[in-house]
Amino acid sequence: MSIFGDLERIAGDLYPYRWPISAAVLLVIAAVLVAAYPRGWHRTIGRHRKAAVLIAVVVLAVAIPLGTYTLSPLWTRTELNEADPLLVAQAVPADTSATAVPAAGGAFQPRVASTGVFTGADDFHFGRGQVQLIETAPGSYTVRFEDFSVRNGPDLFVYLSPSADGYADGALNLGDLKATDGAFNYEIPAGTDLAHFRSVIVWCKQFTVLFATAPLVTT
Repeated sequence: MSIFGDLERIAGDLYPYRWPISAAVLLVIAAVLVAAYPRGWHRTIGRHRKAAVLIAVVVLAVAIPLGTYTLSPLWTRTELNEADPLLVAQAVPADTSATAVPAAGGAFQPRVASTGVFTGADDFHFGRGQVQLIETAPGSYTVRFEDFSVRNGPDLFVYLSPSADGYADGALNLGDLKATDGAFNYEIPAGTDLAHFRSVIVWCKQFTVLFATAPLVTT
């Protein structure tokens, strides 16, 4: 399936030139039709109508499911808004019981440990918004997307990556992308060594294509 990833990356490179390319394609199609008509190609197709219909059916049977999977997400938008885990954690009363173990230096306070700003991989694979790495309880972390928007695509997932520039070996899968727009959260598995990770990314797992990256900066 890497060929589709290569095609998607090519589409990203060509996206800024989409209008002149579209105009050129239409002109080429028009020129082919004008050149073909005097040669009677339309009559040839008419004489072999059954074969032409069979070929068209086969092409559509392949193109429609493939196009639905790979292309339809590009214009499908979804939105989700979840509660801010920092506000939720701050609203929970501190444990003042005799058995509670205080954090070093005093009572624990929920905090934003790191922040980042999303940028798209290219003009086609746009991405924007903020990300926060929030410590909601001692050693418990949540990734928070804020004012987020990204180009949709097939098989998109959210990862913590060891690289500030995108996907790298050792990236941690946090789950599938919940929505293309909005504000939502991902719990980080307990015991994760966060010092190993330098960015939050949106990654197309099926076709190995980067959509958006947010390098993390410690606050």
